[in-house]
Amino acid sequence: MPTVNQRIVFTAAGVVEVEACPPPKLDADQLLIRTRTTLISPGTERAFFLGLPNTPGSYPHYPGYSNIGEVVAVGDGVAGWSPGMRVANTAGHAAFVTVRAESCVPAPEGLADGEAVFFNLAAIAMQGVRKARVELGEPVVVMGAGLIGLLALQLARLNGALPVISVDTDGRRLAFAQAVDADETVTVTDDLNAVISSLCEDDGAAVVIEATGHPEAILTAFDLARPGGRVILLGSTRGETEQVNFYRDVHKKGLTVIGAHNSARPVVESHPGWWIAQDDQRVALKLLALGRLKVRPLITHQFGWHEAPHAYERLKGWDTSTLGMVLNWAE
Repeated sequence: MPTVNQRIVFTAAGVVEVEACPPPKLDADQLLIRTRTTLISPGTERAFFLGLPNTPGSYPHYPGYSNIGEVVAVGDGVAGWSPGMRVANTAGHAAFVTVRAESCVPAPEGLADGEAVFFNLAAIAMQGVRKARVELGEPVVVMGAGLIGLLALQLARLNGALPVISVDTDGRRLAFAQAVDADETVTVTDDLNAVISSLCEDDGAAVVIEATGHPEAILTAFDLARPGGRVILLGSTRGETEQVNFYRDVHKKGLTVIGAHNSARPVVESHPGWWIAQDDQRVALKLLALGRLKVRPLITHQFGWHEAPHAYERLKGWDTSTLGMVLNWAE
């Protein structure tokens, strides 16, 4: 059993530290896990780090929810797990964590830690794509070429979307979209609607997945959807969207607007379009292991755990060349 632990903490808005703390206590239904790799979720963790709108704004806050580790000890009431097994879990950025065994998923053999750690962001994107009910041949626009948007783009493509179009304001982000096989990439311009309609060969996209988290982008998503289309609100919007004319933008166009926050899941049993988190995570890991979901091009930085403050300082500045930041705890 460990005698000391290390974990990342936001002590105030814009202030991050690595602190020593007691090791976690192992309960009967839990696994004690030695962390190997964690992934910083750039949108959500930056928002909580800076205290942006629609976050609690309270500190201390312990971030992270994408963790690949190795089982060290097993609670007395747990079956099917043993020390040494590699496990995907949603614990935070810490050297040792305890997690309920029923919420953990085995990591496939042969899949590198640095790729496996994308399992949870992929599952978050996946539940949004499931709710879109994409049909073969439907054109899909994904707004935002951050990690969630780029994973959603690939999943929509696997679902049969044609074409899959990535839209962003930044050319560097669109280069990432090209690296993961977007059919088309489009920079936001004054004639965006005309460009999208031309690419979709119709009056807009059948499905628009909003993955930017910017309040004003929702208005653009409504504009880009064809009459009768679906708009999936996958990004966690940081603020209020003003000047929405629901008669003009939604009602008259016959749009279906679907909220797709990761918390809006069933917790007991999966059913069509609505899967529990662990089932989506298993699928994500299989897709990663088979190479059908690409994440290597999305890894821009790797840090040792003790360098975490430097990683968050980089995230604070919102440099668009910064995307997937992996923390290595196996030192």
